[in-house]
Amino acid sequence: MPDTTATSAPPTGPAKTPGSPPASGATVRLRDLTKRYGTRAAVDRVNLDIEVGEFMTFLGPSGSGKTTTLNMIAGFSGVSEGAITVDGADVAALPPHKRDLGMVFQHYALFPHLTVARNIAFPLEQRKVPKAEIRRRVAESLKMVQLEGMAERLPSQLSGGQQQRVALARAVVFNPRVLLMDEPLGALDKKLREQLQGEISRMHRELGITFVFVTHDQEEALALSDRIAVFNEGRIEQVGTPEELYERPATLFVARFLGESNVFTGRCTAPGVLTCDGFELAVPSGAAVGPAEVALVVRPERMRLLAPGESVPEHHNQLDGTVTEIVYFGAHRRVTVELPGGQRLQLREAAGQEAPLRPGSAARAAWPVARSALVPVAVSDV
Repeated sequence: MPDTTATSAPPTGPAKTPGSPPASGATVRLRDLTKRYGTRAAVDRVNLDIEVGEFMTFLGPSGSGKTTTLNMIAGFSGVSEGAITVDGADVAALPPHKRDLGMVFQHYALFPHLTVARNIAFPLEQRKVPKAEIRRRVAESLKMVQLEGMAERLPSQLSGGQQQRVALARAVVFNPRVLLMDEPLGALDKKLREQLQGEISRMHRELGITFVFVTHDQEEALALSDRIAVFNEGRIEQVGTPEELYERPATLFVARFLGESNVFTGRCTAPGVLTCDGFELAVPSGAAVGPAEVALVVRPERMRLLAPGESVPEHHNQLDGTVTEIVYFGAHRRVTVELPGGQRLQLREAAGQEAPLRPGSAARAAWPVARSALVPVAVSDV
């Protein structure tokens, strides 16, 4: 299939006039979006609806297709098949500068010889905005990213976090309807990442435009997103709110990638019962009996260790084993319990009091049946 980005078309969307308020967000629709390199499909028939003003995150491991999908939306990568529409207008054949989309890169992409103010002003200068209006918008953008007083500094005189703030300001100064962000916090340390996550969330609320954010960091995706699209091998495995994906994963890949999971594989040989190798577990209601292999997924924080002599609560599963490791993380402890068959469970418990057990102690782990999820096991999961 020939690359379709060679042709051109008029810009889409209503024209903005200098001094106009920020544009409202736009819908983005992907239909059977495909990108091939030779015979390999880096993105394979992706379908997704991103709504007005939504914060949508593309999450997945390296090579899963999330960044390639973002680059096709931005216009930096050609489309092999499929359609991209912004507010109903097909933009797949438009060059990047005619798509009216803001873009923030991981490594800032600032002009080193231009001041902060000139970097932010650049998109407005390219659009022939009057100088007085440029000054006003640059000042507003500097205030929004809390960099007032730094307008005349060069990028080399700024910290990494300040440079990323400049990149954010430059991406939104021309009032785009959609802001695309490719791992914008990936080069920052943990504390600074968390600080800028809060700034990005605040900007999204204040601007009201549509954000499309790429990351491989699960905690970052959970903290920022209205919805998350989980990518795997060029396809979307599941789309949902952070809570939906974490509590009700649709596939074993999603369960394993988005947070930690204890996984029990087996077959439902009777209604409500999962038969594993050496033990049986109750499963959430609605699971069908059949020969297909399935997996019961339990998050570490849903499990707890019962005190000696404590009875198992109603509607709970239980498993007996031996504590092999306790690791202190400040706010919580990770406890590893090994079952007789060799499988290891990970439990997470609050660290506000002394650990009741020590490595080598016999332990009984229990969890509510309703706080687990049953998912199919695919060939690729084995």
